[in-house]
Amino acid sequence: MATEATVGRAAEERIPLGIAYACLGMFCVSGLDALAKLLGEGYGVIQIMFFRNFFGLFLIAALVWRDGGIATLRSAQPGLHGIRAACGLAAGLTFFTGLQFMPLAEAFAITFAGPVFIAALSVPLLGERVGARRWAAILIGFAAVMLILRPGSTAFQPAALLPLGAAFAYALVMILSRRLSRADSPAAILFWTAFIGMVVTAALLPFDWRPPTPRDWLFFVGLGVAGSLGMLFMVQAYRHAPAAAVAPFDYTVMIWGLILGWLIWRELPDAGIWPGVGLLVGCGLYIIHREARRARSG
Repeated sequence: MATEATVGRAAEERIPLGIAYACLGMFCVSGLDALAKLLGEGYGVIQIMFFRNFFGLFLIAALVWRDGGIATLRSAQPGLHGIRAACGLAAGLTFFTGLQFMPLAEAFAITFAGPVFIAALSVPLLGERVGARRWAAILIGFAAVMLILRPGSTAFQPAALLPLGAAFAYALVMILSRRLSRADSPAAILFWTAFIGMVVTAALLPFDWRPPTPRDWLFFVGLGVAGSLGMLFMVQAYRHAPAAAVAPFDYTVMIWGLILGWLIWRELPDAGIWPGVGLLVGCGLYIIHREARRARSG
């Protein structure tokens, strides 16, 4: 019979595997965004979002089948699924549009505001209690966003508001995921978001369609595969390791953004963003740490 110490050691031994999955997941996410930026040079964002959801649904369907089939898709909260899908669409549309005007890594840096938005929105939308320390981290996080954006200076670019809007929409997606996960399976949450997103963009596709070249068909397939693989790797990461161990490795997306941005476009972020990036990452990590402590004590 396994002792508590044995179980604890087994859990600790799985943490490196969870971290490895997280790093793979962030690599896939950065690959997805790099493909979206490449495709954005010749195609509209509606077409990009359609194929991201269409091809991504194949892997999500496999997850649904593994978890029990069609029965897992039943939900008593269809309205919340619709709202989550709308927020997911808003996040994708604003982020992919913003990628056309700024370096990949710089856009990633701005989306690091996501954990700050999630912590702030959890109060009115989930009724969660946020203590003085986390409120301080939230306020410092918003100050860090201002350091990155630098409104009023000559370095400010309005396009930077697009990934910031994407971070806010993504925070709403995560908040709604918490609400939905109380009654619905992860497979159902992922499926309905992708399916609704595909249907909405399919309706708009005739107004934003360009026939893809053979090479770009491969890129569109890669878009969906990279997005779904990234999602599946992150699910595995959180299955094998606690959130406090996995979440900090979300920031490795910045490394991939720097590498891919330089290799493909020879672009680098503006040097002035780094103080804000450092401060924002620190606030995000602190909020994650406090969330983990609260989960353990609760």
